[in-house]
This record gives sequence, structure tokens and C-alpha cells, in this order.
Amino acid sequence: MRGINCRGSRLMLVAGLMIALAVPALALSSGVSTATALSAGTLSGCTQPLTVNVTAGGTPITSGTVTINDEFNGNAVLLATVVLNSSGTASPSVALAAGSHSLTANFTGIPGYLASTSTPVLVSVTTVCEFTVALSNFTPSSTTANTLTLTAGQSGSFTITVVPSVEFTSSLTAPMFVTLSCSGLPDGAACSATPENLEILSTTPESCPSGSPASSCPPTSTMVIQTYAASTTMAAPPTPMDHRSSPVAWALLLPGTLGLGLAFGVRRRRWLIRLSLVIFVGLITVLGAAGCNPRYYYEHHGPPPNPATPPGTYNITVTAQSSNGVTATTQNTTFVLIVN
Repeated sequence: MRGINCRGSRLMLVAGLMIALAVPALALSSGVSTATALSAGTLSGCTQPLTVNVTAGGTPITSGTVTINDEFNGNAVLLATVVLNSSGTASPSVALAAGSHSLTANFTGIPGYLASTSTPVLVSVTTVCEFTVALSNFTPSSTTANTLTLTAGQSGSFTITVVPSVEFTSSLTAPMFVTLSCSGLPDGAACSATPENLEILSTTPESCPSGSPASSCPPTSTMVIQTYAASTTMAAPPTPMDHRSSPVAWALLLPGTLGLGLAFGVRRRRWLIRLSLVIFVGLITVLGAAGCNPRYYYEHHGPPPNPATPPGTYNITVTAQSSNGVTATTQNTTFVLIVN
């Protein structure tokens, strides 16, 4: 009987041990189930706005992070990592390359709440989207987005950021350079970018985490817009290189001298009279006109005063262009220039 009791005791001890081991395992996976929903807004060129909502039983999850992932050309690509706001929502915008994309949002979970993944959202991009162009930090600042207001004679600036898509940079085997320019400026205005060429590497990110050094952010350039005020005084005329010659003097002297020379032969050959008159009129016309040409006017009166940049509202296009030696990729964005 004792042997039976001992075996029964061992079985009870083993069962108790198995129960004790199972309890911590259940505790590690405990938490409230969550639901992650992903929706896509209207595709704008190469930029896809997204909205993520995470809830638990209908109640928003107000903390934690969400990753945006893309299945593109058979590869899994991490597009962005965003933080949920106090409404349980995140609104990232991602840059997509040309092709078909399957986007998902993954809530990583927090203490008390389990991780969850959204249903895939399919997006098709037909535009060649190696990179996008964004404008920011307008100086002087304006209450209206992407607007620069200047008084004629004043200069302003803004920051240009070239944001490459992750899918594109992951396939780069050599650095790519993007050249910046602008068009649509009014007369008497100019633009310049420093630097004019931006370099994109396979390691260039498409976002800049807060507090990160410039080396770990997308490349940027500063573009300056210069306008001009009207000059108030006329510039002094330059000093002629040779004071001894005068087009007006020659216009009077040469025809007169020629006329006197031809007068000696009038009696012998009457046809010389007509010829001399034709030559006389021609020389007066040519040499007299030379005294009124633009160069003569400039040398004796100086250049006219410069006009100011015309006031008005102008739509300016900022262009970023890259080339691989075979094809060129161009992306444009615009801002409003107001000249007072």
C-alpha cells in the first residue's frame, strides 16, 4: 500500500509542477486584443498619405508605435515608424516608387495590449517616383503655406528637401546627384541654390528622426530668391577711348571734302555730278546714322536706370532633376512669390 501511495504522491507532485510551469507562460502572453486599421488617402504624385487607427474593444490606444510596411517586387520594405497620438491615430505620408504596393500597418503592442496587423491596402503608382521634393522654412515667414512675400529689393530664402523612396535607395549601386533650379520668376528677380547638386546614397533615409544629425536625414539645400529695387540715379557715361574722333565730325567733313574734289571734274564729265550727289547723300546717311546708334548713345549718355522687379503674385516652380546617363527623372513643386 505504501508503494501505491508513493507513486500517487509522485504523480501529484509532477502534475503540480506542470501546473506551476504553465502559469508564467500564460502570464507572458496576457493582454487585451487590439485592432489596427489602415486607410489610404489620395495619391499625390509619389506621396501616399495614410491614416492608422488602433483600438481595443472600440477604445482608442493612445500610446505605442506603428510601423508601415510594404511588399514591393517580392521584398518586404519598412517605410516608416510613427507614434500614435492621444486619439489613437497616426497620419504618416510615405514616398512610393513606381509599381504595385501592398501596405500594412503593424501595431507593436504595449504593456496590457497585444500587437496587431491591419488588412493590406493595395496602391498602384504609375509615376516614376525615385524621389520627392518638399519646401519648408520660408524666410520671411508667412501665415500661408509655401508663400514668400518680398518688397522689391529684398531677398528671401527657403529649404528644399529631396526625399528618396526607400524602394529606390535600396536598389542604388552608385551615388545619384539631383540638380536644383527654378523657373517662372518675374523680370528683375533671380534664384540660386546652395548647394545646387544634392547627393543620394543607398543609405539615405526618407525621413529625419527628431534630433538626428544632418548625415542621417534626407539631403537639403537653401534656395535664395533675390528681387531688385529701381535705381534712382542714371549711371555716368563711360569715357570714350579716343577723344580725337567724332562720328558727327566725320559725317560733315568727309562728304564735304569729297564734294570739293569732284567739283573739279564737273566741266569735263557731267555724269560725275550725279554720281557725286549719290555718294554725298549716301555718306551723310551712313555716317550720320553712326552718330545716333546705341553705342554712341551709351558712350555719351550712359545706361538708363534699372527698373524694379514688377509687383504681383507669381507661381514659381522648383525643379529637381536627376540622370543615370540614359534617362532623366524630374520632380517639380511650386510656391507663391508675392512682390510688393
